[in-house]
Amino acid sequence: MSSFTISPTFNKNKVFLLQKSEVEKRLDPDYYHLERRFEIDRLKKSKHLLKSLKSTASFPKIILSENPDNLPYIGLEDIESNTGTYFNNSEKENFGTALYFKTGNVLFPKLRPYLNKVHLADFDGICSTEFVILDSKKVSAKFLSAFLRSSIVVNQTKHMMSGNTLPRLQTEDIENILVPIPDETTQNKVVSIMEIAFKQKKQNEAQAEKLLASIDDYLLKELGITLPTLPENILKNRIYKIFRSEISGSRLDPYYFSKYFFEVYKSIKAGKYPANSISSITVNIDTGRTPSRDSYVEDERENKIPIVKAGSYTGDFIDFSKCDYTAMDFKGNEIFKGDIFILGAAHQAEYVGKKVYYMNEIPKTKTFFVGELVRISANPLKYDSSLLFSILKTKIYSLLLNREKRGQTSHLYPDDVKHIIIPVPLLAKQKEIAEHITDIRKQAQQLKDKTKEALKKASEEIEKILLD
Repeated sequence: MSSFTISPTFNKNKVFLLQKSEVEKRLDPDYYHLERRFEIDRLKKSKHLLKSLKSTASFPKIILSENPDNLPYIGLEDIESNTGTYFNNSEKENFGTALYFKTGNVLFPKLRPYLNKVHLADFDGICSTEFVILDSKKVSAKFLSAFLRSSIVVNQTKHMMSGNTLPRLQTEDIENILVPIPDETTQNKVVSIMEIAFKQKKQNEAQAEKLLASIDDYLLKELGITLPTLPENILKNRIYKIFRSEISGSRLDPYYFSKYFFEVYKSIKAGKYPANSISSITVNIDTGRTPSRDSYVEDERENKIPIVKAGSYTGDFIDFSKCDYTAMDFKGNEIFKGDIFILGAAHQAEYVGKKVYYMNEIPKTKTFFVGELVRISANPLKYDSSLLFSILKTKIYSLLLNREKRGQTSHLYPDDVKHIIIPVPLLAKQKEIAEHITDIRKQAQQLKDKTKEALKKASEEIEKILLD
């Protein structure tokens, strides 16, 4: 009988041999990826009893088409990757169908499982149907959520997806995930390790947020701007008069012409430095182009182009690992280091203009951006781009940008951004202020890096416990 070998020059992560007897129910090469099989083999060699997920937990499926009790809604976008932390981003007023979950249930994502958004519920609510609900029976819910969030599981599920545009897991594949069933003492040890790491994460993030929040006060002080007090949202403050000459040729929008915004601009003009429109210190303000659904590329081919979307960021900066990809023949607007991106369209109008991100590195390859974003490119001879980014990130400029949204769908367009005024110090002073803010951001990032390291160490400890 002849034997087959693979050239050592081949990438073993992409080219491997499989015995016919090893083929299960799918003829999908990625399903038999060495990484997935390695994790399964490690589990089978451990000292712990193994059960399928469907034998470890029940899969309650209560589908709702309305929310009569006004329960909180959880979408995939509301869960932080790798930690499962829930962020109450917004209330979901309209949905087709949703799943009901109870306190103590584990929410496991079907869509894009590599994002690792496993959540342990600490309240009753409803969630996207892109989750499956798990009610743990054989192990504690805290242990189950910690295990499902581990690389042991992620390294399996990322090779089990089907579908190109919206890659997801099939329920049957989720049901057959192997779960170790250790004794109660071991479960509690695993949970304790994660809780200590999460406590450290919370402390580090609180310090980091405090540092980042100080940027607003520092900037306003350096620019000599004293903002008016935001008026209380009562009827008396919402009623005012304005001369027709003040709105002639402009929009008929009561919020836009609120006296508060006039006072804000008056304060900016009364600052230390002259104020001018954003258009006067930029070389370009434009929007991107969104590929058609058929133009997106989900596979591992190398001839593809990254495209920045509304969610392509980590912290304040563009994150290429969170980009989508499009075909090489796609034509769009190329982005460059120093570009600033503002969310110009969103389902919730309150987000428009309030999400601002910065390209702080040189793209390694040609990169485009979608039509939901407004891009600002500062003129380096007139304005430091990182300072402009920091100014637009302040709370007051978030309001000023959001104020400019218009239309029934609440869009922000390049022309809406161009006339917003900003202080214009001398370029040397701009760089001085920008460098100080960069130092603050570095301190905050160091705290976040400590958090990542603590979570990584905790994950490694858990793997050692479960796989030894």
